[in-house]
Amino acid sequence: MPDQPNYDEIIQALQEKYNKIDQNTDDHLIGLLHSKPITYWDYIQTDALLNLQIQRTTLPDEMVFIAYHQINELLFKMILWEISQVAEKEDLDVTFFESKLMRISRYFDMLTTSFNIMREGMSVEQYMKFRYTLTPASGFQSAQYRFIEFSSTELINLIDYRFRKNIDRDTPFTHAFEHLYWQAAGKDYKTGKKSTLLVNFEKRYKDEFLRFMETYNTKNLWTRFKELPEQDQKDEDLVKAMRHYDYTVNVTWVMAHYNAAKHYIESGTGDGEATGGSDWKKYMHPKYQKRIFFPDLWTADELENWGNNI
Repeated sequence: MPDQPNYDEIIQALQEKYNKIDQNTDDHLIGLLHSKPITYWDYIQTDALLNLQIQRTTLPDEMVFIAYHQINELLFKMILWEISQVAEKEDLDVTFFESKLMRISRYFDMLTTSFNIMREGMSVEQYMKFRYTLTPASGFQSAQYRFIEFSSTELINLIDYRFRKNIDRDTPFTHAFEHLYWQAAGKDYKTGKKSTLLVNFEKRYKDEFLRFMETYNTKNLWTRFKELPEQDQKDEDLVKAMRHYDYTVNVTWVMAHYNAAKHYIESGTGDGEATGGSDWKKYMHPKYQKRIFFPDLWTADELENWGNNI
């Protein structure tokens, strides 16, 4: 038989809880008398969630496309939730750091394998029809994915490789922002003109990005790793977890995304361009931009051949 609860101890614990936040315990207990029991559908907000898939066309497989990307965004939210715990941890240790990294990597493993849902579960013919109703929107415009990048590494590692020599930690965030690697996908560097894709993205998120960049400038995963004692930075399991996360995000997942995009965009039934008009191959393929979160954890040969052997 399980032990019977000690109600006096429970009441005392509740009083201590509410006293800490200057609340009257009796008020909260009285509130319980009038509260409704929770149900699964209320807790998960099932009805609201299932009403968020709104098609722009009558093509059935557009539902696959919408739901799939919404699931991605939910996983991105979970990833950011885990990263924030590492960023805010006061007494960060190897065990905590590694466990969070492996959680994040498992989320990206799900994202990687899930691309088969689109590659093999969505009609090319239907996609090539409904995609035109998405113009100029693009998966490029996932703000949460940008937040993941900003919170994973130092800003210099996200700068377009052509400009890294001229940017350092003292560079204003507004200037660094204009030279992030993904700007190359939405800007004509000969004319300096930004595409509608990029203009809309910045209009909605630029201020948030700049605030987030500044916040995580000193507490991203790479910075927090380098704050650990030197011996902890050599921990084999932690280094392995760091390398696994880096490669999973910047090579494995990116290539799964690239191959899925290639399957549709180069199907022979369209114009070969992304919906947002970006130079999607040079933006997505890791060998071009060499996006690497934790460069010091890779050999010179690994860095040189990043993304080449795929």
